[in-house]
Amino acid sequence: MPYKEREIEKKYHSIGEVAEMFKVAPSLIRYWEGEFDIIRPKKDRKGNRRYTKDDIQKIRYVYHLVKEKGYTLQGAQEVISSGKNQGFDKVAAVQKLQEIKDFLINLKNELQNRKGS
Repeated sequence: MPYKEREIEKKYHSIGEVAEMFKVAPSLIRYWEGEFDIIRPKKDRKGNRRYTKDDIQKIRYVYHLVKEKGYTLQGAQEVISSGKNQGFDKVAAVQKLQEIKDFLINLKNELQNRKGS
């Protein structure tokens, strides 16, 4: 089996990259930052926001509550403040399962392509 290099994983993401991940405007991410206490990215000397994986998971949870479940901002804040972190865990699990599914589909397609060649 050939050697496969590990993908380089970024430690920090810009607000533009995070907005692109969720297909929303950067202004919405900034707005949520003001509305939800759980979203607190680090800022560099210039004041640019730097999001970690943990920050992105929290944004994914807010996105799930507001955009997918249809909660109002106040409703989402209540869910988060009530400590219902099971939802946060579920969102993370669903995301991981989706990544695994995508990997397996790509693997299947690659194997079928090799068989056909």
